[in-house]
Amino acid sequence: MQKPSIPKGTRDFSPVEMAKRNYIFNTIKEVYHLYGYQQIETPAMENLSTLMGKYGEEGDKLLFKILNSGDFLSGVSDEEVLERNTPRLATRICEKGLRYDLTVPFARYVVQHRNEINFPFKRYQIQPVWRADRPQKGRYREFYQCDGDVVGSDSLLNEVELIQIMDEVFHRFGIRVAIKMNNRKILTGIAEIIGEAEKIVDITVVIDKLDKIGLDKVNEELRSKGLSEKAIEQLQPTILLTGTNSEKVASLKNILSASETGVKGVEELQFILEKIEKTPLDATLELDLTLARGLNYYTGAIFEVKALDVQIGSITGGGRYDNLTGVFGMPGVSGVGISFGADRIFDVLNQLELYPENALKTTQLLFVNFGEKEQEWLLPVLKQVRMTGIRTELYPEAVKMKKQMSYADAKQIPFVAIAGEDEIAENKVNLKNMLTGEQSLVGVEELIQSIR
Repeated sequence: MQKPSIPKGTRDFSPVEMAKRNYIFNTIKEVYHLYGYQQIETPAMENLSTLMGKYGEEGDKLLFKILNSGDFLSGVSDEEVLERNTPRLATRICEKGLRYDLTVPFARYVVQHRNEINFPFKRYQIQPVWRADRPQKGRYREFYQCDGDVVGSDSLLNEVELIQIMDEVFHRFGIRVAIKMNNRKILTGIAEIIGEAEKIVDITVVIDKLDKIGLDKVNEELRSKGLSEKAIEQLQPTILLTGTNSEKVASLKNILSASETGVKGVEELQFILEKIEKTPLDATLELDLTLARGLNYYTGAIFEVKALDVQIGSITGGGRYDNLTGVFGMPGVSGVGISFGADRIFDVLNQLELYPENALKTTQLLFVNFGEKEQEWLLPVLKQVRMTGIRTELYPEAVKMKKQMSYADAKQIPFVAIAGEDEIAENKVNLKNMLTGEQSLVGVEELIQSIR
């Protein structure tokens, strides 16, 4: 018989892994709640008409499509099948698909429920998404996103709060991070100033590689993209911008003085930095001009979080966008959002061994089972102990003591309680600490105190 398996690019999560993942999700949820964000969920599948055309041509190919129920070929002629025009056939036999991210479903949700929503609307959403991508290390076909967005408000105080949220989450995890920040308008301004506005995407993609390939290679690549020597020369002060955040802002004001868009970007950054100074962060907040992120999408501030003690890509990212709901016929809804990379955070916490012990919640106390009479006495005791919040089990069968003890070992249960005839006669139990091996005869109240 063939051994069962799961589809490539998906994973099972063991009880220990689930405890760790829940610790991550619960921490993020608690911080979102502190700032007035509310949770929503949307269905795993959306109408394909909602998803298609929102992620570009490549994205469309990566959508998992769901065959229509019943006879999905009804209404499709033999000629169409033989033609093997897969994209066209897919639109005929599939009306639904699995969601590719949480942003497009959120935009659909806002448009569909606009009359019930109070704006500004602060929502967070933690759910799996699916991509028909080629699986490789760290890239899965099913993975979770943890998004938080505010829509219906242009205020930069939202950006300030999102920086504080990122800071608080990583402070709670005990991960040292740098929050990198830039502004899409500054990048546009730079391209304008050097007279290469239409090459904005090329320029930022190349600049983004500065720390990997160095300045000479960056300039070489800029040449290969068709930038003039004059433009490259004008770019140098920007690429090599150094100093504190406020020094960088001052330099940028000079460099970009001739670009209205650029100046606006600098003012936005300055506002955010000034407000953050009033409530200092644990993380370092760094103005980084090489930060580009998904260019066609963001229109204002952009963020990325890097872990300082582990070699790994960004573990959170986001930014301001001007037109979330335009694709669904409701223009002008501006928003700003971030997304925590749960899988990467999981890896970082594992590498740095930062999970608190109580996060990996397992049983705290096991009662040994000696038989029917003892069970009768134990059932009300179990209830009393559980009422105080102690995670408690009674071994289900009256088997050999050795087997029950090795069960406790395998599950790393720290306390085992033994109640045989003698103990019951005294209305007590023998409590064994599995770590130290110590044993003591205690009453139920005392037992509860010892474990708590």
